[in-house]
Amino acid sequence: MSAILTPQSLPAVLIVLPVGGACVLLAIGRWLPRVAIDSIATAVALIGVFVAGVLVHVTAGDRVVTWSGGWQPRPGLTVGIVLVSDRAAAALALLIAALTVCALLFGWRYFDDVQAHYHALMLLFLSGMTGFVLTGDLFDMFVFFELMGAAAYALAALKIEEPESVQGGLTFAVINSLGGYLALVGTGLLYARTGQLGLPQLSVALAGQPADILVRAAFVLIVTGWLVKAAAVPFHFWLADAHAVAPSPVCVLFSGTMAPLGVYAVARLYWTAFRSVVPETAIHRTLLVIAVATAVVGASMCVTQRHIKRMLAYSTIAHIGLFLLGLAALNALGLAGSGVYLAGHAAIKGALFLLAGALLNRYRSLDEVSLYGQACDRRLNGALFVLGGLALAGLPPFGTGLGKSLVENAGGQAWLTALVIAVSAVTGGTVLRVALRVYFRIGPPPPERQTAGEVVTGRDEQPDERPPTKYTPLPILAAIALLLAGGLALGSVPGLARASGPAAALFADPGGYTAQALGAAAAPPAGGVPETTWEPTGLILGFVSAGAACVVAFLALYASRLPWLVRRPSTAMGPVVAALHRLHSGHIGDYTAWLAFGSAVLAGLLILG
Repeated sequence: MSAILTPQSLPAVLIVLPVGGACVLLAIGRWLPRVAIDSIATAVALIGVFVAGVLVHVTAGDRVVTWSGGWQPRPGLTVGIVLVSDRAAAALALLIAALTVCALLFGWRYFDDVQAHYHALMLLFLSGMTGFVLTGDLFDMFVFFELMGAAAYALAALKIEEPESVQGGLTFAVINSLGGYLALVGTGLLYARTGQLGLPQLSVALAGQPADILVRAAFVLIVTGWLVKAAAVPFHFWLADAHAVAPSPVCVLFSGTMAPLGVYAVARLYWTAFRSVVPETAIHRTLLVIAVATAVVGASMCVTQRHIKRMLAYSTIAHIGLFLLGLAALNALGLAGSGVYLAGHAAIKGALFLLAGALLNRYRSLDEVSLYGQACDRRLNGALFVLGGLALAGLPPFGTGLGKSLVENAGGQAWLTALVIAVSAVTGGTVLRVALRVYFRIGPPPPERQTAGEVVTGRDEQPDERPPTKYTPLPILAAIALLLAGGLALGSVPGLARASGPAAALFADPGGYTAQALGAAAAPPAGGVPETTWEPTGLILGFVSAGAACVVAFLALYASRLPWLVRRPSTAMGPVVAALHRLHSGHIGDYTAWLAFGSAVLAGLLILG
């Protein structure tokens, strides 16, 4: 085993292992009992957690470089595919594997009629996401983008007998495929211009060269593809439709890792290959505009939802905007903040989606209005839901609170801090509103009225497990508890918090990445290591945003009894909210038009600005 798991072999093992497990399940799964299928899939993902954990350990302050097929870099030659693993990439691979374990663990009692193809798709999804993170080759990023996309499309439309499931999966597939094709065209333009596909080779080829229009156009196209995957505004429309129909354990991976991978890819592409080509002012302005728009639109749509999974999906969009704010700072502290925030959000949001799945199983609904007071017999689940809402709002010492604090410090502007607090409070408060209504019957019954253009689904949905269970099964509670505990550990264990600083400094060192990938020695990062522990101001603002989330929940719960404070402003904003809902029409043609519009805006900001 030690001969197989050498440091250089670890990245390849992480990618190949799930593919092998999927092939085994597809080959013999029809003859295996369900418990054996669950056990094999979970065991493969657990081995992935172990291997990724070893990779995190060996990348402490360094990178692991693997040239596939035994090829080695030569001057003027680009043959061979390189995998480059630094601490940030290894930690993200570990997060992907850990979330997959929790999703599979939840599925032990969640599904009753799936065969081994579900488990095989989950493992292929795991392999695609891991390869996307670890590869140092731009074309291979597209290949792994398509691998995880193909698996994700099938998982989103798993309930193929339901028209809504097929529609959501189709929308997801079409929009993400268009984004992938734009990234492929951009990759082709770069190859035509430089003759290179590897990120380190591109860094060398572009260094010191004038930023001509072809290179910038290629950058725009590739970034557009990654921002589609990230569900950044105006490329975000597909995400809520996909989450609404996908099984809850699949949503754990969609919100926790798949969408945030788009943010990671933009950061990796810019810092590794394009930092010397794209002016800092242009990329800062572009990321800032997209981040603010994504955070505001996501939070606005989140608070106006009554379908619980759609609400959680729009919350993810809002937090994608906050991750992009960390990138927009263009410094190691912002990268560290986005990384910690991303990991903490993945754990908390994963737990909330699993709790939503338990609700669907027991009560055959995900409509907040019809579920009012229905889950009063599941107070433990309700307490976990409340805890998840507070953590989502940035309550210390959760990892979401620490990441939020670091992003605020990296931005360095009061209005950005206010925006982060407001978005955190609105999304966290919306989760609290649902928890208090559904599990504790707090507040008057919500009205049945519907916002113009609002998509109301969630009543009489078909769950994935039959018959409903009176009590939440132990594997499901274990998965939820593990995710919440992980989110807490990210902000409260000092070693985990401090480790994000060196990882971000190494990530933001393109010279070291290029040198090590091409076989040379790398100098220590020149920018210094940011401090990534709790500060008094961050603690105070974390409690402020959590308190503000409680206020948001209270106002939402008692809106009918507070006409001057809530109802009249809500009425005044009604046309705006209705227009926003109408934009999210569910029509693929509309979403394609927004993709084209977003690409043009991106080009204007990056090329003409």
